[in-house]
Amino acid sequence: MSDSPIIESRDGGIHRLHFNRPKVLNAIDTATAQALLAALRRLQDDPALRVLILSGEGRSFMAGGDIAQFRDDPAAVPNTLIAPLNESMQIIAGLRAPVIASIQGPVAGAGMSMALACDLVVAADTTRFNFAYVNLGTCCDLGASWSLPRTVGLHKALEIALLSDPIDAAEAQRLGLVSRVVAADQLTAETDRLAHRLAAGAPIAQGTLKQLMRRSIERDFAGQLDAERQGFATCAATEDFKEAVNAFLEKRPATYTGR
Repeated sequence: MSDSPIIESRDGGIHRLHFNRPKVLNAIDTATAQALLAALRRLQDDPALRVLILSGEGRSFMAGGDIAQFRDDPAAVPNTLIAPLNESMQIIAGLRAPVIASIQGPVAGAGMSMALACDLVVAADTTRFNFAYVNLGTCCDLGASWSLPRTVGLHKALEIALLSDPIDAAEAQRLGLVSRVVAADQLTAETDRLAHRLAAGAPIAQGTLKQLMRRSIERDFAGQLDAERQGFATCAATEDFKEAVNAFLEKRPATYTGR
């Protein structure tokens, strides 16, 4: 396998970014953060992108930040590591395409934060979450303080963050931290099945739904109703909307083109 910290692959409109530092459980360092950002910058302007998958080589999706780098130059970490990762998280949130995290093994710190930033999370039954930041004497990053309370509620988020007790896959699913749990040997297959299902959908409608959901917290009810109305108007002007309506009336599957 390549020595690159991230391996990219493509299957039609499905793009995979695969973390490739298995000897350190894919702990993220500056080189990996820069490679991730460079890939995401390319993908955000890719009109053919339908689904993005984030995954990790070996027994862990990502076990957090590279602690060796923290020791060597802690003052540089906010700018050299966190800054490019923050831009990556913003691109993930802003992509029209759904983003799937495909995770396994110990997922801690930045790995947990990155999974929370994705739209859907498919977890192997071997997954073990740990917030972990307080164990290193620091606060969180990559938007975890935004996403975790919105996922599990404020008090549960504080419990997870302050105590940093391990959370197994079944409990993670119960809390809404992951979308679905599968046997470890089925993780790639299930992720691919979900990705192909999404890739066959109407991308403008999916992207509009994604942004409506993600930005709903910023608006009051009236503002959200208006955003939905505008979103519907955008979708209704597409060829995909016409195709979907005709397919429904003709009792056949719709074929979407993204136009």
